[in-house]
Amino acid sequence: MALAAALDTQNFSNAVTSAWGSAPTARLGSRSLEPTFDLDIQLVERCLAGDEGAWEDLVKTHTRRVYSICFRFVGKDSEAQDLTQDVFLRLFRTLKSFRAGEGSFTVWLSRMTRNLLIDNYRRTRQERITDSIEEQLPMLEERSVGAGSRADGLLAGREASELLQGALQRLSPELRETVILRDLEEMEYKEIAETLGVPEGTVKSRLNRGRAELARILRKYQVAV
Repeated sequence: MALAAALDTQNFSNAVTSAWGSAPTARLGSRSLEPTFDLDIQLVERCLAGDEGAWEDLVKTHTRRVYSICFRFVGKDSEAQDLTQDVFLRLFRTLKSFRAGEGSFTVWLSRMTRNLLIDNYRRTRQERITDSIEEQLPMLEERSVGAGSRADGLLAGREASELLQGALQRLSPELRETVILRDLEEMEYKEIAETLGVPEGTVKSRLNRGRAELARILRKYQVAV
């Protein structure tokens, strides 16, 4: 039985909506929550065989990662939730095109998420007004933090995390997505290269530039890095 025939729109919506119960606000280090490659393949195969429960499990398994990437890219919870819904709707429509022998499901889904985010960025580019970090975020009272080379090690605490999120929004899309995938989602260079469709050398170059730009922005606001 085809996936579309087995899972109607209401079931799709219910699965994605229920997944929010196990997908809290984006946090660092979500990589450790990843399922094994084999489990992903099993879930995909069961979905394509018409197993509604497998679809719900697939959504719940990957909602945290997809939402985290969306939130880090757009910086707004409501917009990230909408984009996450869009990602899983696209997944629902195209799951049969996944080929297990061509790479991991996580990389395939990350690439789909990235493409949707870029499409959304281009579509809404003319609607956005860039505010300064001062207007977007509360200023930090405590500015002394430990040094570190990774983006997720630059700051600590809720306000510091908000400032980091604001700084991420100042990066160009190509630098932002690279920093997010490497330093926040902890993907390997090879996986990022596959997701973005660029050589590993380009990934490393963008990452270095992205980290340097983040450091420059944060230093501007007197945050130790």
